Amino acid sequence: MRLKGEIHNPCCDEEEEKVAEENGRELNSIVGVGISPPTKLVVGYALTSKKKKSFLQPKLLCLARNMGIFFIAIDLNRPLSDQGPFDVVLHKLAGKEWSEIIEDYRQKHPEVTVLDPPNAVQHLHNRQSMLQGVADLNLFDCHGRVGVPKQLIVTKDPLSIPNEVDKAGLKLPLVAKPLLVDGSAKSHELFLAYDQCSLSELEPPLVLQEFVNHGGVLFKVYIVGEAIKVVRRFSLPNISKRELEKLAGVFRFPRVSCAAASADDADLDPSIAELPERPLLENLARQLRQRLGLRLFNVDMIREHGTKDVFYVIDINYFPGYGKMPDYEHIFTDFLLSLVQSKHKKRPAT
Repeated sequence: MRLKGEIHNPCCDEEEEKVAEENGRELNSIVGVGISPPTKLVVGYALTSKKKKSFLQPKLLCLARNMGIFFIAIDLNRPLSDQGPFDVVLHKLAGKEWSEIIEDYRQKHPEVTVLDPPNAVQHLHNRQSMLQGVADLNLFDCHGRVGVPKQLIVTKDPLSIPNEVDKAGLKLPLVAKPLLVDGSAKSHELFLAYDQCSLSELEPPLVLQEFVNHGGVLFKVYIVGEAIKVVRRFSLPNISKRELEKLAGVFRFPRVSCAAASADDADLDPSIAELPERPLLENLARQLRQRLGLRLFNVDMIREHGTKDVFYVIDINYFPGYGKMPDYEHIFTDFLLSLVQSKHKKRPAT
């Protein structure tokens, strides 16, 4: 099962080899002496080097091991069906070849929980299909309204962008993002276009979204199964009409909403800092889980400045940087244990 390109064997890293060997030895010793821990859960993982470093932190591995959860690295040089047996397969690798491998495994091993199905993950690799589910929800209840900014997809001919924007009725300024999301730094680039003439400087394929003033604060909603955790991140500041009249051109911004830009401890205007109401988030998360077919994702939300309950989803990410989420090790281990409990409940009584 050797994959081409940049994907490499997770076992090649010395630290990961040590983790895999220790978990494997401990798991084998438990089985060998016939000792049954309260719960035994084997999680096979296939992650990029960056994701392993951020996600498989010592605090997660230690807590998981104490709760009978063992993380075992998947060897990409061997057939996946020859490894394990696994209760759960956790993956985030790019490429059509890997998607075909994990989908084939999922079909042949329905008893294994694959997080998440590759065909569901694929929807988040394109920003058009990514936000379509939110647009279709038209979520509106007594706790607030959730939609997506007005947007336009441009696939070719940058010289036509000003005319296309005019026909679509989009208002400046516009946020420009790459249409495709492949995990690279480039796919998370962000540009702000202040005038119509400069739009032709952008490089398709891309998505253009109307910029919504939101007080410079973004809500990052982490979803792990049915668990929800919300954190505040600094974002792009408001743009006044006066500023818009003075500014021109296209400006590139660094990736916003990273952990270093945490706004949880900042002294913010309460009307800006107030989190979306819990029932609204639970409703949104529940409906997105159903529509997307995913259990591990996060949602970037903003509140329209000057309102209390008008929100927009501007991005959705599969298997995001959970290592940046407070108490992620407890939330994630609880989630994994809930998968085992759910399987036991579904088994017919003997």
